[in-house]
Amino acid sequence: MKIRKEVLEFRPYRVLEGNYKIWLDKNENPFDLPLWLKEEIFWKLRGLHFNRYPHITSMPLREALAEFLGLDSSNIAVGNGSDELINYLVRMFEGKYIVTTPPTFGMYSFYSKLYGIPIVEVPLDENFRIRGDEIAEKAKDALAVFIASPNNPTGNLQPEEEILKVLETGAPVVLDEAYVEFAGKSMLDYVGDYPNLIILRTFSKAFGLASIRAGYMIADSSVVDALYRIKSPFSVSSVTMAIAQTLLEHYEVVEERVKFIMKERERMYEELMPYAYPSDANFLLVKLDAYNYLLDRGIVVRKLSGRLQGHIRITVGKREENDEVIKALKEFAKEL
Repeated sequence: MKIRKEVLEFRPYRVLEGNYKIWLDKNENPFDLPLWLKEEIFWKLRGLHFNRYPHITSMPLREALAEFLGLDSSNIAVGNGSDELINYLVRMFEGKYIVTTPPTFGMYSFYSKLYGIPIVEVPLDENFRIRGDEIAEKAKDALAVFIASPNNPTGNLQPEEEILKVLETGAPVVLDEAYVEFAGKSMLDYVGDYPNLIILRTFSKAFGLASIRAGYMIADSSVVDALYRIKSPFSVSSVTMAIAQTLLEHYEVVEERVKFIMKERERMYEELMPYAYPSDANFLLVKLDAYNYLLDRGIVVRKLSGRLQGHIRITVGKREENDEVIKALKEFAKEL
């Protein structure tokens, strides 16, 4: 037996594990579902046939999302997390390479490297904004362009006019809107105008359903059809679909928590100025090399590297968690 050299040399995705009191490193929603909503979900699960496969193309959840978004189910695909969809999108189109805009979400490059697909990087400018003209120049030979808005890990929305410059090239543009609920601004209305626009979203952040692994894609029906030609069948479980559908039916719970997180985000930003950057997501980028300092106090945040060496990314948590982070970072800054 011989394992591919590329696999053996691959750096796996890792997260810190251990017994720490505050976890603010994965951009999770800090709130679990209320008990009454869990009870409703449990009741629905009683009616599932656990001996049967789920719908082969996740149609129950696709139809629920279509109604929620005012679209047709033919414009929606559902994945076992949006990561599964990225895995397919890097292989689905013709082209010589993918284009990314670092610093950005690492899974675009992760899957491309896994399949030996070259990566062309067009770095964000000094304000972490995309360079639409430069990306457009590279897009003509690209199999796909990946843009995150709001961007992870910097937290900022990308200018609509810059994204449109890239869309005008006709190249597939994968716009990752994982944090869109915290930004209040989306490119969803452009899907009908640009058949090359593919929007990714997730149930892991605003919906607070990171544990069930559910993401979805909004795109032209031809793109959705192509995806389902190659996508693993039955990949989204009946349990996952039932839980996600229930949250769509009770979206007021999501909205209430999003409002709280946005309010806390702004409070944290004001408290941590001038080290914190403005954010349109549920986290803050902070220019303080305080990862180990916080870890010693039982607080886990995300340590960044490369261009963002010396920065940390902090998920907005519960108020008392945020208070501890603010206090610790102020003490760290004072020691500097």
